Amino acid sequence: MALAVVFACGLGAETDPFAQVKQMQRGVNIVGYDPIWENFAKARFQAKHFKAIHDAGLQTVRVNLQAFAHMDAANKLDPAWLKTLDWVVKNALANDLTVILDEHDFTWCANHGDACRTKMLAFWEQVAPIYKDAPDGVVFELLNEPNGQLTDAKWNALLKEALAVVRKTNPTRNVVIGPAFWNGIGHLAQMELPEDDRHIIVTVHYYLPMEFTHQGAPWSKDTVHLSGVTWGTEADKQRMVDDFAGVQAWAKAHNRPILLGEFGAYEKAPLDGRVAYTAWAARTAESLGWAWSYWQFDSDFILWDMQKDAWVEPILKALIPPAASASR
Repeated sequence: MALAVVFACGLGAETDPFAQVKQMQRGVNIVGYDPIWENFAKARFQAKHFKAIHDAGLQTVRVNLQAFAHMDAANKLDPAWLKTLDWVVKNALANDLTVILDEHDFTWCANHGDACRTKMLAFWEQVAPIYKDAPDGVVFELLNEPNGQLTDAKWNALLKEALAVVRKTNPTRNVVIGPAFWNGIGHLAQMELPEDDRHIIVTVHYYLPMEFTHQGAPWSKDTVHLSGVTWGTEADKQRMVDDFAGVQAWAKAHNRPILLGEFGAYEKAPLDGRVAYTAWAARTAESLGWAWSYWQFDSDFILWDMQKDAWVEPILKALIPPAASASR
């Protein structure tokens, strides 16, 4: 099915954000660190992987777009990069997957707050009109994990500006927005959303405790030297239940649906703990009516082994119990 035909079918599409979350259900983050963006011919991620994701029982892909590096001096996006983005969107929709377009330049933005504003607004000025006629299966996410120079106050101002840019061409498309401090649950109370915009899905990310989920991770200076940290006691599970309950209380008070946009544990953690953690997070989120998106398909925290061209079965089964997969 041609992308233009898909978009034509989507004209005027509008979905309640709570209904959208029900459609999104279970997802996975994809292509954030794939050579596909530099050279399509060198892509690890192939068209067949969209089908594999769907057939495994997942309903959503969160596409991690580090687009700033593909802008020229005038902040215009590279046409080749946009062509690749179209390929991703087309294949996701063709495989009945919701596709979240996530602007993912969080590290750059943390260090260049003012310049981030310029580039982020330029990104949405270009991308939002391209997908204005896309079906509601295309969802926008303004910015992944604002942090650093994007303080609560600065992020509150910027998210409203960026959302206004999107709304010029996509007045009713659902948009994912999360709090500052890496979409942390502790900063939900500081986030300010436009009350009159009810086409917003709120996202949080969850990797607590970092001593477990990021042990041995080379980019995490506080946990890089840790190893053998376990997870799975009743106290461990209760902490997550309590943390999620706090998010749910906020969501009910503000009448906003929730997407658990990232969660998982790095490969250096013991596998049995990773499996237990992943399963508990997914089931707890589902019990609250949230959608979720595991971090990530490949690169690290992997769900798919590119060398073996196969799922990492223990993690896949933690995310999607065999009974649930068989019921599709």
